[in-house]
Amino acid sequence: MSALLGCWIDGVAGSSVPVDDRGLQYGDGIFETILVRGGKPRFLEAHRARLQRGLVQLGIQFLASDELNAEIARASAMAPPLAILKIIITRGSTQRRGYTPAGFVQARRIVSLWETALETAVAEQGAILRIARLRLPQSSAFPGIKHLNRLENVMAAAEGIGAPAYDSLLLDTGDHLVSGTACNVFVVRSGILLTPPVDRVGVAGVMRGIVLRESTALDIEAREQVLTLDDVARADGMFITNARIGVVQVQRVGEHAFPMNPLATRLAAHIETLDA
Repeated sequence: MSALLGCWIDGVAGSSVPVDDRGLQYGDGIFETILVRGGKPRFLEAHRARLQRGLVQLGIQFLASDELNAEIARASAMAPPLAILKIIITRGSTQRRGYTPAGFVQARRIVSLWETALETAVAEQGAILRIARLRLPQSSAFPGIKHLNRLENVMAAAEGIGAPAYDSLLLDTGDHLVSGTACNVFVVRSGILLTPPVDRVGVAGVMRGIVLRESTALDIEAREQVLTLDDVARADGMFITNARIGVVQVQRVGEHAFPMNPLATRLAAHIETLDA
């Protein structure tokens, strides 16, 4: 289990929020999870850009960007060689109960720093994935962003407790592949990278975006495409991505095994060398 190294709520050290915080009451907010390596938050610009998109989409007025920047710098400076920085922005507290935000509400920011470690075995041998029974809707009201309402991911992940699986694959009600509970997914077919679109459902992962960007730099064709489990079964390889693990190849989905794919190996090695 990861240990908490530090937490600041609106710039003040602590680990409690008021009971009327709308993030606690209603999941009314967004978050980012950032890998800090050697005291530097990786791909911070991309994380801040997605954070801003989420704030705009949810209509949360956030007036403390400078303060947040200072808190990110402070937490990163005290981080061990490898750590996780988590940023949560909630709509804050209101004096009136109910779903409707009552006029201007001052957003609350929570910055926390956590221990983490390299998952060497998974990186070297590949991840084992299972298929979740839970199905996502084919269309979400808030696709792409990392809002605090993650109950579907929680319950799908709970299905895998006790199973020898690293993560669970999520399908929608049309049996289209969406993602893992905590990662985006790519399949490799005939030298092309394919990943499910996230314009209707799913999260636009920062590492997913880095893979799509850097594939162009490596002259690897990569594109979004609607995928099913049949596409997974026909793939030459498969890998998962998120900000913490980077690019990790998939060893097996259920009973279907994959070889380690050299294209994914090349891409993963390239991304590890990037500064931003």
